[in-house]
Amino acid sequence: MKKTLVSALTTALVVGAASTTFAAANPFSDVPADHWAYDAVSQLAADGVIEGYGDTTFRGNQNITRYEMAQMIAKAMAKSDVSAADKALIDKLAAEFSDELNNLGVRVSNLERNADKVKWTGEARYTYTSTRDEKADGSQDKDNADKLQLRLFPTAEINNNWHVKARLTAKTDLASDKGDDGNVKLTYVYADGQYKNFDVKLGKMPLYSVADDGLILDDFFSGAQVNFGKDLKTTLEAGRWDLADEANKHIADAAATDSAANYQGIELNYAPSKLRLGAAYRHFNSDAFTHVTNYRNGSTSDDANIWSVGAGYKFDHNWNLFGAFAKNDEADNYETAHNIQLSYKGSDIANKGTWGAYAAYRYLGQNVSLMPTYDTAHTSHLNEKGWEVGADYVPFQNVYTAVEYFDGKDLATDRDGKTLFGRVSFFF
Repeated sequence: MKKTLVSALTTALVVGAASTTFAAANPFSDVPADHWAYDAVSQLAADGVIEGYGDTTFRGNQNITRYEMAQMIAKAMAKSDVSAADKALIDKLAAEFSDELNNLGVRVSNLERNADKVKWTGEARYTYTSTRDEKADGSQDKDNADKLQLRLFPTAEINNNWHVKARLTAKTDLASDKGDDGNVKLTYVYADGQYKNFDVKLGKMPLYSVADDGLILDDFFSGAQVNFGKDLKTTLEAGRWDLADEANKHIADAAATDSAANYQGIELNYAPSKLRLGAAYRHFNSDAFTHVTNYRNGSTSDDANIWSVGAGYKFDHNWNLFGAFAKNDEADNYETAHNIQLSYKGSDIANKGTWGAYAAYRYLGQNVSLMPTYDTAHTSHLNEKGWEVGADYVPFQNVYTAVEYFDGKDLATDRDGKTLFGRVSFFF
């Protein structure tokens, strides 16, 4: 490591704590007054961070050892009037040179060894949704929505195996300039323990039906989830699922009698290479289901027993075909759902210029597609069938754009329903 680089690093660590003007005398004969590092070297020497070689030389072009670098870090650590930003940089270097510092007799605390234990990422998202639903008289019911959303994702390291993960969400409706009650809400928080071919989650966490690729659910639940296996992965989960969500108004209206459902699920997914297979069974129990799934024959069952299967094949790096089917054995009507989708390429937010496109046919029975993942399946389009096309593109690194269009019919009335959806996301 070159001394000039070390000087630059050390300067970044301690200049903020040094005096605002460099008035110290230069003790080194080989650092002339017109050298670019003259002021920094003089001040660092005055602060006791660097000492040179005892013969009035600094030897800025000479390689140094990790031991010598550790000595400078130790002196920087001893400074008390350091800004928060400089302290963070010192902690990072202390973690990197911890062995050398310990050999020097400098104690590096657990906090210093793990300066990055808590990491934050986020997304600023704008979405536009335009729906056109045919009414009984043949006219159209039009609805447009412009929304902004901020998502923050903190991840905290407990140890090598366990982390705590969470999401904070704030929303704003641009049409009314009204936020979500002015609050930032905790969407989920859970502890995640990861071991070889085994993972356990505890808390409130995402609930996604992987086997059918989100045909049934893309939401959250409170409870426990266990995943194990390599090529054949098994998921077991149990807890409570919040029913009072406007994304499925059909269920949310009935949730006045019971705001949450008891939930248990098991899922098997096999994806050794290009082939992908999945099967799942989910059981829900709530008074709300007596109103939404069994009203035709007067049954009073408060259960929803939903099973689903999915299969996909990736032909090459570009083409991917996937299909899924699901059924609610307790429902009297609108008890089935299916989806088939052909995808081409796919965007990657880390790579500018990447893009993807898809075409799909969806049949979404409202008593089985409880909260599907599709952006066009909004409140009024959860009981429809039709075609959908979409494309996404990354114009700049970490900037994602997408547009989707659904054209279908209501399963109950056979009336037309159309949705145009657009999204722009900035990831940080």
